[in-house]
Amino acid sequence: MTISAGAKAVLDRIQRNEAVVGIVGMGYVGLPLAVAIAQAGTRVVGFDLDNDKVEVLSKGESYIKHISGETLAPLVSAGLLSASTDMARLSEADAILICVPTPLTHHRDPDLSFVISTTETIAQHLRRGQLVVLESTTYPGTTAEVMKPILEATGLVSGRDFYLAYSPEREDPGNPDFSTARIPKVVGADDPDARALAIALYTLFTPMTVAVSSTAAAEAVKITENVFRAVNIALVNELKLIYDAMGIDVWEVIDAAKTKPFGFMPFYPGPGLGGHCIPIDPFYLTWKAREFDMPARFIELAGQINSDMPAHVVAEVLRALDRVRGKGFNGSRILVLGLAYKKNIEDIRESPSLRLMELIEERGATADFHDPYVEMIPNTREHPTLNGRRGVPWDLDAFARYDAVLIATDHDEVDYGALASRCGLVVDTRNACQRAGADMTNVVKA
Repeated sequence: MTISAGAKAVLDRIQRNEAVVGIVGMGYVGLPLAVAIAQAGTRVVGFDLDNDKVEVLSKGESYIKHISGETLAPLVSAGLLSASTDMARLSEADAILICVPTPLTHHRDPDLSFVISTTETIAQHLRRGQLVVLESTTYPGTTAEVMKPILEATGLVSGRDFYLAYSPEREDPGNPDFSTARIPKVVGADDPDARALAIALYTLFTPMTVAVSSTAAAEAVKITENVFRAVNIALVNELKLIYDAMGIDVWEVIDAAKTKPFGFMPFYPGPGLGGHCIPIDPFYLTWKAREFDMPARFIELAGQINSDMPAHVVAEVLRALDRVRGKGFNGSRILVLGLAYKKNIEDIRESPSLRLMELIEERGATADFHDPYVEMIPNTREHPTLNGRRGVPWDLDAFARYDAVLIATDHDEVDYGALASRCGLVVDTRNACQRAGADMTNVVKA
């Protein structure tokens, strides 16, 4: 592929591992990405407005449990990884990767405020020859329609003076089989120079790069991946409700169905969706689809089913309390076991456990929580009544005094056998007790 002389100079720096990569946003996506790039021998500067994060990283320590200080310290001491709150240093970078949140507004519309403010900051320090890549999940068209005009307002032209691309983040926090450096990377750009530079950069530290024709196509890839998961999870959640009414165990059905070596992929029901991607990203597409007068009925229905699951679980807890304890929620004490949105991590973003606690307390009960990875609920605008709430320590004698224990997250390190044998009522939304071979006498599946 023939590229311009300006792009060729940047390409040579990337391929010789002489480029500097700046990453804006050092959270659950940005930090693992920084580690993967630095481990490949390319110098990384991580940018974040949170001074506490920057100070911790500068010491070679970590604030994310599945990324250890033992991993970070050698990279920091070797000068391959550093962190800064000084956005003026963006001008030092040959490539700038954007890993900032893309939440929803209260009306479930895309909130691109972080992307826009970050792009405006980059524009203040943009120089010729830089590659800018958005990694945050968003609707098709964001890179070209939102970011490009902001950057070109500087007088520099995309594809000539600087290079703009999109490569969707693919992170699965806590998954030991697929770290950032082991996951193929999709790359899209609207001109050949930007595409060539982005492919060269990601080829340094990923097993494979998959090029698509445009930034919009790459944005659609990420949305499609998350819509696929959201819709299939909604399907098994709905099947669970149907099979429960029929007296059929959905977990038994899924375990048997997944023995088919083709045409079936197992998804599992739960108390609702959590994490930054699956509960949020599909609505970016439904919002964009309205611009084209295209209703996304399937996606909207899946979202409704998944959003309704916490209320269903709370109703199941109430039925179990009435049947086993002979009482309702008013005055009851409920322990929610597991606050993280999935097992073996500390991430509580969009966790259904938070909504479960709210619903339980709205009905007159007290809701405490235990999570081996989460000590305290941080301040959030979505769950103000839970802000600052601290978890209770692991104590089976204390747990036995609760009217019910609700398993919302199935962390591996929890002893479900001991829990089930010691507590008089356990409501299990994850099939954790049965999978652990526990005595199911006091366990209700929900």
